[in-house]
Amino acid sequence: MSVRIGDEAPNFTIDTTEGRIDFHQWIGSQWAILFSHPKDFTPVCTTELGYVAKLKPEFDKRNTKVIGLSADPVSDHKKWVGDIAETQGTAINYPLIGDENLVVAKLYDMLPATAGGGPRTANDNATVRSVFFIGPDKKIKAMLVYPMAVGRNFDEVLRLLDGLQLNAKEAVATPVNWKPGQDVIIPAAVSDEDAKKKYPQGFKTLKPYLRTVSLK
Repeated sequence: MSVRIGDEAPNFTIDTTEGRIDFHQWIGSQWAILFSHPKDFTPVCTTELGYVAKLKPEFDKRNTKVIGLSADPVSDHKKWVGDIAETQGTAINYPLIGDENLVVAKLYDMLPATAGGGPRTANDNATVRSVFFIGPDKKIKAMLVYPMAVGRNFDEVLRLLDGLQLNAKEAVATPVNWKPGQDVIIPAAVSDEDAKKKYPQGFKTLKPYLRTVSLK
């Protein structure tokens, strides 16, 4: 099956390093970020998992749960987390999904339905390098896909999460390279008349279709 922005995030029940979970129940009324890895004991992924652990307080501030996935069993994950803590200086403080049967990788369209059978290498699972942003309504709000050789930018993951949450709260758009606190864009569907009511502090009109406003 294909997975697109706006679709309901496929649900699953699976084992993690923090016990068995039903994914939708685990999300509850919060936001969630699911990020995947092709195999345990891989170098780039080791650095990513450690950095996300350091960022955990930032995700907590945003009412967002994070959960990792690797296409290996939980028993291997429990050995890998020791290496992550040793080399990255931070212990894993969120669950890691054991997806050795590629259930989630296939559900989320990271691998073809025919994948599987016999031992698999990181190269076999090279496309299991995605980030899914899921809202409290269990809908997929954004997706990022990376190659194996390039580490993911989790500062950008946070920035994107901020933009998604602002859009959900204020129904505004964000311009290029936007950061929290900067001016935002009034959607074209909002008339000038309605914009004046909503933003009595005023807004800038650069073009009829490009209007910016400060939410400070």
